[in-house]
Amino acid sequence: MSRTVYHAAPDRGQPSDNALQPTLPPPIDGSHGRRDGLPPMRAVHLSQGQLCLRSDLPQPTPAPGEALVRIQLAGICSTDLELVRGYYPFDGILGHEFVGVVEACEDAPEWIGRRVVATINFSPDCDGTCGAERCPEHCPDRTVLGIAQRDGIFSEYATIPVANLLEVPESLPNEVAVFAEPLAAAARIPEQVDVRNQDAVVIGPGRLGLLCAQVLRHEGAKVTVIGRSERSLELPRELGFPTLSAETPPEGGFPKAPLIIESTANATGLRFAVDLCSPGGTIVLKSTYADDPEANPFAGFASSLAQIVVNEIRVVGSRCGPFDRALELLSSGVVQTAPLLEKTYPLDEAMVAFDYAARPGVRKVLLDCESDAIFERTNSL
Repeated sequence: MSRTVYHAAPDRGQPSDNALQPTLPPPIDGSHGRRDGLPPMRAVHLSQGQLCLRSDLPQPTPAPGEALVRIQLAGICSTDLELVRGYYPFDGILGHEFVGVVEACEDAPEWIGRRVVATINFSPDCDGTCGAERCPEHCPDRTVLGIAQRDGIFSEYATIPVANLLEVPESLPNEVAVFAEPLAAAARIPEQVDVRNQDAVVIGPGRLGLLCAQVLRHEGAKVTVIGRSERSLELPRELGFPTLSAETPPEGGFPKAPLIIESTANATGLRFAVDLCSPGGTIVLKSTYADDPEANPFAGFASSLAQIVVNEIRVVGSRCGPFDRALELLSSGVVQTAPLLEKTYPLDEAMVAFDYAARPGVRKVLLDCESDAIFERTNSL
């Protein structure tokens, strides 16, 4: 069966004119198990920096302890975009935010037919002696769904360890449940830092930033959102957050705060966070990004490091969080996700969806792995 392979868009902002130019296909990865007698499946595949929609991949076979999941809906996040740009040398099927239905599970048949989400770090062979404080999140032998040594879920089917599955409450529609993974990442912050009654600033009113802002507000923080432009602050204002624009600093400069959440997906965001952080305060870093050889985002960064030392600022890396808590927040309705949705593309339009998701200011873009229709959502609360 023929394949068309495309270069990923190199532009960090607007898609380039040659973003979808064909190139020679990479060799087929023989590591995928094939379920005999079944047709191949479609999937979004990254190989040697080239992103493509393939229709020749065999449907995966669950290993012992795994379930076969039919993917219904999946979300494109900044990590996916950065992997295309070279953030981490990943080859395989991208994607880690999803909701789906268990189709087969030999070791735990009670899961069959259940609608599920899943945590993304896998270390089934670890016996707890790896020394990691959080395992599997920090296990040195872990694989990560769609990010490191493990095929992801931008596909019709995926295999997931049963230990990582969580059932989705019946009351949650797929368009809400698909936010479980990024919301869990936002809910990690209160596990690491006491946010109650804190003045907090979220830098970057994007997909993850607005989830972080809503979680912090629910946990008792007084949250201000800072964005690059007035346009980027329209949605946080609709969600009820005080805002400041980086384009128009207030007279006397930006006020300092004891808690800064950096979620810009940009290396320069950390420098800004250091400038905003009060002495003795805490910066929580949520961004991961690829190196940009055409820019020097760390120019002058030595002075920021000096500020961290002199002002005794605590810098906390923050990654994966509690899925059960995320599902609780989604079920209660205290975190609004509908305003964050922008477009849903069918899996066959994945290349267009990636190009669109990479544009500045775009909210959440979803891939419908079962439909062939494109849906646009009006931003209204």
